[in-house]
Amino acid sequence: MWLKPEEVLLKNALKLWVTQKSNCYFVLQRRRGHGEGGGRLTGRLVGALDAVLDSNARVAPFRILLQVPGSQVYSPIACGELLNGSDVYWAVATGATLEEITQHWDWLEQNLLHTLSVFDNKEDIASFVKGKVKALIAEETSSKLAQQEEEPEKFREALVKFEARFNFPEAEKLVTFYSCCCWKGRVPRQGWLYLSINHLCFYSFFLGKELKLVVPWVDVQRLERTSSVFLTDTIRVTTRDKERDFSMFLNLEEVFRMMEQLADVTLRRLLDNEVFDLDPGLQEPSQITKRDLEARAQNEFFRALFRLPRKERLHAVADCALWTPFSRCHTAGRMFASDSYVCFASREDGCCTVVLPLQEVVSIEKMEDTSLLPTPIIISVRSKTAFQFIELRDRDTLVEGLLARLEQVQAGRPARYDTPRDKDGTSPVNVFHSTSVCSDHRFGDLELLSPQNSKDSEMETSRLPQPEALVAAVQHVGSQSPDSPMSRQQIKVSLWRDHLAEYGRTVCMFRTEKIRKLVAMGIPESLRGKLWLLFSDAVTELAAHPGYYGSLVAASMGRSCLVTEEIERDLHRSLPEHPAFQSETGIAALRRVLTAYAHRNPRIGYCQSMNILTSVLLLYAKEEEAFWLLVAVCERMLPDYFNHRVIGAQVDQSVFEELIRERLPELAEHMGDLAALSSVSLSWFLTLFLSIMPLESAISVVDCFFYDGIRAIFQLGLAVLDANAEALCGSKDDSQALMVLSRFLDHIKNEESPGPPVSSHHTLSDDQEPCPAANISDLIRDAYEKFGDQSVEQLERLRCRHRIRVLQGHEDTARQHVLRVVIPEVSILPEDLEELYDLFKREHLMCRYWEQPGPVLQRHDPSRPYAEQYRIDPRQFADLFKLLSPWTCGAHTEVLAERTFRLLDDNMDHLIEFRGVVSCLDIMYNGEMNEKIKLLYRLHIPPALTENDRDSQSPLKNPLLSTSRPLVFGKSDGDATDYQKQLKQMIKDLAKEKDKTEKELPKMSQREFIQFCKTLYSMFHEDPEENNLYQAIATVTTLLLQIGEVGQRGSSSGSCSQDGGEELQASVSPDQDSVFADSEKLPQDSQAFPEAAAEGDWTVSLEHILASLLTEQSLVNFFEKPLDIKSKLENAKINQYSLKTFEVSRQSQPEFKRNSP
Repeated sequence: MWLKPEEVLLKNALKLWVTQKSNCYFVLQRRRGHGEGGGRLTGRLVGALDAVLDSNARVAPFRILLQVPGSQVYSPIACGELLNGSDVYWAVATGATLEEITQHWDWLEQNLLHTLSVFDNKEDIASFVKGKVKALIAEETSSKLAQQEEEPEKFREALVKFEARFNFPEAEKLVTFYSCCCWKGRVPRQGWLYLSINHLCFYSFFLGKELKLVVPWVDVQRLERTSSVFLTDTIRVTTRDKERDFSMFLNLEEVFRMMEQLADVTLRRLLDNEVFDLDPGLQEPSQITKRDLEARAQNEFFRALFRLPRKERLHAVADCALWTPFSRCHTAGRMFASDSYVCFASREDGCCTVVLPLQEVVSIEKMEDTSLLPTPIIISVRSKTAFQFIELRDRDTLVEGLLARLEQVQAGRPARYDTPRDKDGTSPVNVFHSTSVCSDHRFGDLELLSPQNSKDSEMETSRLPQPEALVAAVQHVGSQSPDSPMSRQQIKVSLWRDHLAEYGRTVCMFRTEKIRKLVAMGIPESLRGKLWLLFSDAVTELAAHPGYYGSLVAASMGRSCLVTEEIERDLHRSLPEHPAFQSETGIAALRRVLTAYAHRNPRIGYCQSMNILTSVLLLYAKEEEAFWLLVAVCERMLPDYFNHRVIGAQVDQSVFEELIRERLPELAEHMGDLAALSSVSLSWFLTLFLSIMPLESAISVVDCFFYDGIRAIFQLGLAVLDANAEALCGSKDDSQALMVLSRFLDHIKNEESPGPPVSSHHTLSDDQEPCPAANISDLIRDAYEKFGDQSVEQLERLRCRHRIRVLQGHEDTARQHVLRVVIPEVSILPEDLEELYDLFKREHLMCRYWEQPGPVLQRHDPSRPYAEQYRIDPRQFADLFKLLSPWTCGAHTEVLAERTFRLLDDNMDHLIEFRGVVSCLDIMYNGEMNEKIKLLYRLHIPPALTENDRDSQSPLKNPLLSTSRPLVFGKSDGDATDYQKQLKQMIKDLAKEKDKTEKELPKMSQREFIQFCKTLYSMFHEDPEENNLYQAIATVTTLLLQIGEVGQRGSSSGSCSQDGGEELQASVSPDQDSVFADSEKLPQDSQAFPEAAAEGDWTVSLEHILASLLTEQSLVNFFEKPLDIKSKLENAKINQYSLKTFEVSRQSQPEFKRNSP
């Protein structure tokens, strides 16, 4: 074990240690008397001494020393001997066995050996190693304590440090923490990695330098394990602008798995709205713990392994052994118990699996415990089969839970089917008799889909127009020679009969490697539909919902909407070459199934490729069965494939690319960018090869898919590329490579197909050479033999990793689209716009981190147009405005932000988009003076300024705004300037320009003008030219007040004469040099604002304000001076988090008293 580094002095000690291994930094040693060499006298004495010592005083037989070059001090890391005459060292770790100490040695070599070479002096080496070992001890101790959900002392300490170091709100829950190194260039920084529900954080204080890193999971674009010259194994976290490497973990596999889980959960919660409502675990992020993440990963693996509904929740996993009668022994594996299923999977992949729906279970019993059958239980099913499980730990608790769930399932079991009778009074063979369809889907006579049985099928209780599979209706019946394909079908039927008799005929059958081989050979036509139902477990859903499909058809048919229009458009494109869909019978059945499913699942509705898949299902299954097969494919076997963004298919495409690089490296190297290949292979996954292979060959692919799930498509895709690897590597460009694949797939034949070949999807041009035909059976066999070792667990891990990349790819697409629209409209540089977009998006997401979104601010909806996917509310905009606006107004800034938001919120939904924010900032930073003044003007009239505005009820009482000032101001040269003449001329000019304005803004009232002036005064605060600006705005304000009074008096006298302004005269000496003149000579009624009387008559226009401001050079300079947005962006990136956390923390605390300072 690792020891706390401590200095030990052994001066003139005997040589009690023997060196086993050494390198330039570390030495592994064995104590004499232990292991080899213990037969000598010294070894015997040492061994005897160790034997007689008390156990607490005994010395561990193995240790490791830190050997610093050029130093006389050595540090035993796992326990060691003095070297080079040194008599001082540090004890760091011990080992009771060679295996234990070797593990420590291997870890040091892999994680520290190359790292230490980057240090320049020995003190840094010793300090780094001791710090690392101390961190390992802390992590090892915490891992041995109780689970983190029970909050042991170490976790509580880490939580306190996490909160103190990063100052997140209380809602930012810490999930787990690890000791590690973060690399900065070639220099490692030893510290602690904290993984919380929304962030990856790292803290280090090393050699007097503090380092803090905060990476939101939503910014992580890639997580991968890498190796380098310095480090053998590293976790690399890639964001848009940076890569960060973390290494030296005690258990790197666990850390990487937790990172993947947290990133996946967070991205799906924040960015994938289509999955959010389907997964309750995503809706309560504050409840996420390390144990929950592990359980979630196991739950997803369980559902993928047995292809069960998404709602299925795993309750227990237990190691056990199942009696397998075909091998006459117990097969070791694991039992999985969920809401509605008991499943078994052998330890050896593919050896044996069993799926037991609880609605098929009759009883669960505990048997007598014996030495041969320890802790056995027997599960009996309706098909009169019993499954014996043994070696179950905590059997009583497991059985108790199973019985409780069995009772719940039986309580909700549907009513029995009616049992129609034939004309002779007997029950037809294929009509359901019991509450469970599963048990009645047997294969005793193997005539379920034969043409002779079609008359019985017409007596099905369903009132649907199509009671049988379409292939039975169009199947050609004629004489067959002994060598015809039908004879081969009979051979297959015989093989399947024998297999089903031994392994089971219902959904509860034993699924082994033997049945996989039979599936790969091709399922007989007469059994295909029923076996698809069993393999996909759609038969269980069919049994659980009697009459459900009929009610959907009745509810959905006859309605017209966008979905039904799309369905109608694609009906005649679905296998048009097949006879079954050349008549209204097949088309009508296809219409009903697709419309019923769209009515059942409006989230998916109808997607292209669903019509092709449903057409094939209708060929081999009855209409209602085809519906439930479609449900199984869309909702369980291909999750997230058929939705707005086909995320599931894109994730599998990304996984497929990685498998190509791993399994076909030469082809991947030649192709370089696999994007072109992915554009073709996407249809392989979406249509299960049905759209690019001849139908009679693609049906065999569907057989494999229903048995093995998506793994079969991965395997076959790799086999197709492998079969064409030579031709693909010889292709000159992507188009030629794609043509090679297209021709190959188009000429795959199925020699055992009983029906006539269906025409190909592609045609060859005259100048192309004919392509040699490949047999689908050979291709499937090669797929299983060469690429069948890929397990479901490996695929799920890859899916989790690549889902991060796919979701971030969609985010990049949205980002590029929004920027492409905005860039031509503004003068802000593209790189600055990118920074602005990231800040805007982060502001939207931070509300989702720590707060429940209100009724206005909804979750991110990727189905909306790109520009509307991220929007912010007034409070979020205020935070962003404080960080980015150049118009800082002190305490008045928040008021100005509220008015700006109201101005930008055109549709009054209390949300604004990125485009509106950028257009406003562009005017502030890059607009001309008249554009900036116009924006300020609009911010102080409705709708930006409202009657309930928090600052509009207290008019500004300031002598600078008094109308008692004269209109003649003294200048430094002593010359007086008569502004009344200028005023008259300005009004005339503005009247002429009035007609040229596209849309005239309403005039500003006195109350609004006061608020306008208050904003200007606030903007000038702390400006270098503050005094000059105040003087200038006082001049302009007085002028504008007089303009408003001129209009007011003219209006009250009923005259708008140009001479109205002459009524106001000022008697100020020409040599007066101050704007603050004696006001006693003015009329008494002009000493104060008429707040209540005739305010509506006092108005000024935008043209008045703009013309007045232009008369003061200091104001012109203020509004025309260049502004740097880059510095604001940098400051915003640094302070955005701290501002938000402060606000959230303040809201979580009791309200402050209003009178508090």
